[in-house]
Amino acid sequence: MMTPERKPVEFGIFDWIDESGRGQGETYQERLRMLELADRAGFYCFHLAEHHATELSTVPSPNVFLAAVAQRTRRLRLGALSYVLPLYDPVRLLEEICMLDQLSGGRLEVGISRGSTGEHIDNDPEKARAVFKEALEILVLGLTSGEIDYHGQYFNYDHVVSRLRPVQRPYPPLWYPTSNMGSIDWVAAQGLNTAFSVHLSANFEQTAAMVQQYRAEYPRRRGEQGRLNGHVAEPKCGFSVHVHVAETDARAREQARPAFEQFMYNFTYRFVRRGQPERFADRRNFDDELQRGRIVVGSPGSVREQLGTYLEQSGANYVIGCFAFGSLPEEQVLTSVDLFAKEVMPALALARSPERSGV
Repeated sequence: MMTPERKPVEFGIFDWIDESGRGQGETYQERLRMLELADRAGFYCFHLAEHHATELSTVPSPNVFLAAVAQRTRRLRLGALSYVLPLYDPVRLLEEICMLDQLSGGRLEVGISRGSTGEHIDNDPEKARAVFKEALEILVLGLTSGEIDYHGQYFNYDHVVSRLRPVQRPYPPLWYPTSNMGSIDWVAAQGLNTAFSVHLSANFEQTAAMVQQYRAEYPRRRGEQGRLNGHVAEPKCGFSVHVHVAETDARAREQARPAFEQFMYNFTYRFVRRGQPERFADRRNFDDELQRGRIVVGSPGSVREQLGTYLEQSGANYVIGCFAFGSLPEEQVLTSVDLFAKEVMPALALARSPERSGV
């Protein structure tokens, strides 16, 4: 029997910066201190969500917060996951992307998205898809050449010239997270970095199937010309999951339970306001989420074992942990990140992955 292939695994941090019950300024400072620790501890990247008019996010302008992160860190990569492209003037966004890449010394990662329910233009998913396509074309054109001559249905630019350029050429690595199986082949064909949310899956088997579909499609398309992320040699394909680590399983669960309940209120109340209380109503029970494996909570040994199993099942080369959520106090967040970095990451950095070609 052949030994399964071993691939390096890297670790990132994902955050909504949802409402904590503390002041917004206080929450921002807590997150910045967490990211200073993550920078020292060897995490690969900090990924920040963009949402609007919801308790789920206190940072509707990711670039403002990321500019602060760039100045408080030295090695940690950073970026929105993702920019809701239909909500932006694409020229303004590409110039801000250039600024952030310069401010961070070439550490920017750029996530792109059509937006979730409620963030679609005119609440119209088809229109959002069309605007997204045009905005992405303009971004790539402007970041690559510094010049934009574009005439579409939604955007028109006559020989617009930007003096700003990114450090990373032709542009920073692109990400496209998705929970839609139908999007995976396009994401893989373009060589885009991606992560699938365990929180949004029925179980981890569904998440693993998404990773495996990407890993199967990517090698078939990696030689094609004109791919969006063709300049990225080894794209990241992984999963994101809530993580909390404490000295014992019992303590970790005791700490995470009320914080996760607050997070789920923040996550779901936007649907309640829209008259859709059934959306994610089945995800609000902490013990059920724990049993189903949609959150990872425990001692370093327990977290190491569970994530190791997930890596073997999926073949992922990237794990994104959400360590700060809901009302979780800062000291518990910092302890969790520290324990994860010291006692989980090193053991999983060369975790086994299935015998599959690809990333």
